[in-house]
Amino acid sequence: MKQFTIEEINEVLKGTIVGSITTKITAPEQLEVANETEISFIGNKKYEKFWATSKACVAVVNEDISIEPGENRAFIKVKNADLAMSQVLTLFAPPPPVFKTNIHSTATIDETAKIGNNVKIGANCYVGPNVTIEENTALYPNVTILDECTIGKNTTIWSGAVVRERCHIGNDCIIHPNATIGADGFGFRPDPEKGLVKIPQIGNVIIGNNVEIGANSSVDRGKFSSTILGDGCKIDNLVQIGHNSKLGMFCIMAGNSGLAGSVTLGNGVIIGGSASIKDHTTIGDGAIIGAGSGVAADVEAGKTMLGYPAIDAKDALRQWAILKRMVNDSKK
Repeated sequence: MKQFTIEEINEVLKGTIVGSITTKITAPEQLEVANETEISFIGNKKYEKFWATSKACVAVVNEDISIEPGENRAFIKVKNADLAMSQVLTLFAPPPPVFKTNIHSTATIDETAKIGNNVKIGANCYVGPNVTIEENTALYPNVTILDECTIGKNTTIWSGAVVRERCHIGNDCIIHPNATIGADGFGFRPDPEKGLVKIPQIGNVIIGNNVEIGANSSVDRGKFSSTILGDGCKIDNLVQIGHNSKLGMFCIMAGNSGLAGSVTLGNGVIIGGSASIKDHTTIGDGAIIGAGSGVAADVEAGKTMLGYPAIDAKDALRQWAILKRMVNDSKK
């Protein structure tokens, strides 16, 4: 079990220690359930009230905290407790699952595939013709990489994920279990004789560097050219990204949200959980789409939208307040 002194943790955080403890710290934990040897976090003033009843011996806190740690307890003051939390979690993180051999004997790797140094390929993986996998990348058991794909350096693809033909994934990416990259886009047209006719989807998916795609999410291949995810995008579980959509850098999509085909997101766009974006719409840089919203038209850069159909957040809140008053008045 990993253990650290408060001084050892602060060497990483480079904060200011307030108070004093001699206890070795054994784990990070939530304020409400932490025990006497664990470290916790206060990232917002509204959580300060929980410190008095918490058993945690140390908390990582923002510099503007308004309480004292108390006897035999301590704070580590930092500029951003939420970011510092990620560093502490990294310190205590257990190692990833072990590969006993770099290439498992049950993996099927086409003779034309190019496998870089220190690539790890688990049991029952399939790597197709003309695939390139660069150094230090790991494929956990039962991953499928089809023909002519490229996978960059230091990328991790977890069990059950499928990367279909001609798709490209950058460096330092994480693809979580059962995600699908490059499935056919949803393209059908009515035909009086045949019913619904499938439109071939002959494009691919291009994923930039440092992108994370959650479990059971799907990024559809383009109908013509490419579906593109820019550097640093973070995609939650159970997200749908339609064919030929283009995401800028550092976009976030929360769980159960979805983009229809040919949606364009600027840089730094945030899509809340269960939000839906209509096809051929453009959402500008830094815009925020609230959870459960339905976007049916273009959104300007920096706007926050709420509701179904989505409108400016301020207008939505006013409408909801008026509706609430009307309902309350009708009960009198």
